Amino acid sequence: MKGVRRERVVRMSVEQPLWRALTGYRVLTMIYAVLLFVFARDTFERPWVAIGFLSFLAVWTLATLPKVANARSCTKRFLVVDLAVALTGILLTPLADIHAQQFDGPTLPSIWTAGSVLAYAIKGGWRWAGFASSLVAVANILERGHPGRDTFHNVLLVWVASIAIGYVVEVARASEATLARALEIEAATRERERLARDIHDSVLQVLAMVQRRGTALGGEAAELGRLAGEQEVALRTLVSSGLVPTTYASEDVSRGAVVRAVEADDEELRDQACDLRTLLAPHAASRVCFSEPGAPVLLAPAAAKELAAAVSAALDNVRRHAGAEAQAWILVEDEPDVVIVTVRDDGPGIPAGRLAQAEGEGRLGVAQSIRGRLRDLGGTAELVSVPGQGTEVELKVPRQVPRGKAAG
Repeated sequence: MKGVRRERVVRMSVEQPLWRALTGYRVLTMIYAVLLFVFARDTFERPWVAIGFLSFLAVWTLATLPKVANARSCTKRFLVVDLAVALTGILLTPLADIHAQQFDGPTLPSIWTAGSVLAYAIKGGWRWAGFASSLVAVANILERGHPGRDTFHNVLLVWVASIAIGYVVEVARASEATLARALEIEAATRERERLARDIHDSVLQVLAMVQRRGTALGGEAAELGRLAGEQEVALRTLVSSGLVPTTYASEDVSRGAVVRAVEADDEELRDQACDLRTLLAPHAASRVCFSEPGAPVLLAPAAAKELAAAVSAALDNVRRHAGAEAQAWILVEDEPDVVIVTVRDDGPGIPAGRLAQAEGEGRLGVAQSIRGRLRDLGGTAELVSVPGQGTEVELKVPRQVPRGKAAG
């Protein structure tokens, strides 16, 4: 049914348990900070300062629990305000309890401060953690006035622990992305195998039968059989290459990575990397052999379309000048920095000086349709032809899209 999209979602999350742990940590450390004051309230010179701050801390902690439920909810603005609450509590400690400076006593927020730093670590990695923990360290040193060994010990502990956790989070995210990509490949392979079975049991068998019967009957039926044979070859190439009309896209959502299997269309994929194989595979026929890597050959959409158009122009030249019976080969090579497509035929070749003569006569097929397209892409087109031995066109396009960013 047109307009219907079937979607299968596989959810994974390495990061989400850390957010749940942070939520519990903030509640428990808030209670701990309140209990510290309750048991030592007689030692405070200005207990009303502590009561005011801890009351606000309790309300803030409970009210912001949804903010530390996942990465999406934990915004940068929240992180800034949350850290400001922790720093304010540290700097207010001498005002409430002057003895805290003299005896290295706990600050008003106590170990609740570490929760703010950990939120930075989980949200942004070790660099964000280093920034937040450095501010906490400065605030603790200013609060102490003359910091002792215990102060430096605690500051260093928070700094090292938060950076370590931030680094672990970054590694976990990279592993999660790798796993998502592996699931994409597995899903694509399963879809290819399913389509291959279905098509082999139906369409390919019908095309093969039409080819055999048409050849046997002769006349116009023979031409129909020939066309059916070409379509059978093209369809087999398409299926064996795994070029299915489905895209498997990884996404990052609040509950972890998501692998979606959805029907794709040009509008959705216009800004994503394009697999060159999907554009060249339809050229495969009984007299056109298409050879391509087993993995996607990724190019920017515009570059892929221009390169495919240049290949089409080269094949048009084969049919026009080498004859309908000429055999052609398309070879795709995927190098780290460049994509190479070679189009070769076994025709009579091009006589020396023929290309220059054609260009002078205003026929710019090779000059514009092939070399012009490649030049606009920053690539090159090399043509080698030996009379009696065919022609070879080598097209090179620099890669502008990193591997692993396929649109489908």
